[in-house]
Amino acid sequence: MGVPRILIVGLATLVASLAWAEPLTLPLDKRPAWLSEQGIVMAGSWEPLIFRVKRDGGGYTPSAEQLAAYQKEHSPEMIAKLKSMGVNFVMMHAYKGAGLEAERQSMADAVQFAKLCREAGLRVGVYNFSGAFLWEPFFKENPQAKDWVVLRADGTPVTYGSAKYRYYWNRNHPDAQAFYKNLIRFAIEQIGTDLVHLDNYIVGPGYDAHSVARFREYLRSTFSPEQIQAMGIADLATVLPPQAGGPPLLQRAWQEFCSQSLAESYWDMSRYARSLRPDVLMECNPNGVGSAIRPPVDHGRLLQGGEAFWVESGRVGFKDGQLISRIANYKVGRAMDNITFDYTLTPLEMAESMAFNFDCLGCVCWFEYGKIVAMPGDSKSPSPLLQNYIRFFHQRRDLLRHARVIADVAVLRNFPSQVFGGPKYSQLTARAENLLIEHRVPFQIIYDHKLADLRRYRALVLAGCPALADEHVENIRRFVASGGRLCVVGPVATHDRWMMPRAKPAFADLPPERLIEAPQDGDWIGAIRRACGGEFTLSIEAKPGLCAELTEQQGRRLVHLVNYRADEPVRDVAVSLQLPKGARARAVTLASPDHEVDRAVSWVERNGKVHFTVPSVRIYEIAAVEYISSE
Repeated sequence: MGVPRILIVGLATLVASLAWAEPLTLPLDKRPAWLSEQGIVMAGSWEPLIFRVKRDGGGYTPSAEQLAAYQKEHSPEMIAKLKSMGVNFVMMHAYKGAGLEAERQSMADAVQFAKLCREAGLRVGVYNFSGAFLWEPFFKENPQAKDWVVLRADGTPVTYGSAKYRYYWNRNHPDAQAFYKNLIRFAIEQIGTDLVHLDNYIVGPGYDAHSVARFREYLRSTFSPEQIQAMGIADLATVLPPQAGGPPLLQRAWQEFCSQSLAESYWDMSRYARSLRPDVLMECNPNGVGSAIRPPVDHGRLLQGGEAFWVESGRVGFKDGQLISRIANYKVGRAMDNITFDYTLTPLEMAESMAFNFDCLGCVCWFEYGKIVAMPGDSKSPSPLLQNYIRFFHQRRDLLRHARVIADVAVLRNFPSQVFGGPKYSQLTARAENLLIEHRVPFQIIYDHKLADLRRYRALVLAGCPALADEHVENIRRFVASGGRLCVVGPVATHDRWMMPRAKPAFADLPPERLIEAPQDGDWIGAIRRACGGEFTLSIEAKPGLCAELTEQQGRRLVHLVNYRADEPVRDVAVSLQLPKGARARAVTLASPDHEVDRAVSWVERNGKVHFTVPSVRIYEIAAVEYISSE
């Protein structure tokens, strides 16, 4: 039997799309002005009524009580309550996945509610669609959509966890894409949304016919006949996605294919949205970055398609001597000019977001059925302790907007090493990141595509990076040739992008003063410091549990200090900060939601560095170091 026509559509350009990453993220100066001026303080309520009824154990028809509460939720009174809390952005429902007829009324409600929000001065983002549909009502409207379902190896649908009434759809199926692009058009043209939210970006291609056909074409166009033979493939027309224990190269090809396919589907939706309105903000929910890249989710590729991503992590703090934070999520987002969305339910979580995120305080509450609670499924009201932090975010935008992160060091999350090499290598990368966070070193987390521009960093940390593509080797060598240094933990560039051994390590000829090796059981921070020329731009002496970020605006550098110890302030924090070349310090002041008036701090300047002591950090302090530049 021949391949159905619909499976052939688009395959001719598959390889080009998989190999080419077009950065769609809007440059900061091309984004709507309100974003940097006002920032985002979010309230959420994005579940349409039909879904809530099913979610809560009913059918699809709401009761009179549910309908009345739903209408109260969409009232001007609710909007007024949210505004009084300091909310300036509402993430609301548009379409969930039950079908256009099934959700016709709630989609009309969304248009009206967005209008009320705008009239009240609130910005709007919409839950445009999920990665899964409610198949019972959806198939009644769209019988052909049965072909869109992502299948497991045994031919059964991939469901949304235990919610068997929700099936994941293939984001690369052309008919599905056409259907969901119409919903993007609805959100932009009818609702007038400022941001498009695409949920559940966590499931890639499967064993359905369309995925299999695309994978076969990918293999044919990517690998030589000798490589295909080495995969144990006699006939590409019969090959299937590999099971565990299959030929390693075939498994790696599948992981690469799935990751790139998922990213390309997001980019495609972003391109379409941009064709309708160039400055609409795009956002997806792949969850947090975790400690390693886990296909099909590769944040390094996905986030090139938009301006924000959702995380939905747990609470943060310092427990049993261990730091629990969202810093890695924020650093990945910020390095890729993406805002990170998460629930911020405590002053500490808001402080963390102000320090490490940008242009967003977080989602501070959830409203449903006329009630305002902390987050979905919660019965508690938002804490009144948040008000000082929300007020500070609004009133002191001068300390946050247009601030650029200063980083001495970049830590590479390398896809083939982490994915093909596994935990043996990804754990080294994660450990390097955690050590730099704990020691308050100015650094960023980058992915492979960022190796093309390393100019802003003094050193590149390659911890657990044995498998580097030829182009990435060349990018790194250019960085070293221009004066940069490498700090290496474990084998580096001993394998190619498919984890196949090289004849010799690609950096074997680099002099030891340019490539500094840190023994796996040695002093990593000391080695990274040597790679930075013996010192970091920012040095802080304080006990564990205090974290820092360094940013810069015109004429000043800002040291953000966040205390994760809920039980006590951190006192007498000694700070040493390198000023830009030729600059002289003018003043050091402390700003915080924990005190209403900024406080001046005494300081001394020696050899281009400013030294001062922060008397106490209860939760959050920003030390603004103003300087005069002679250059």
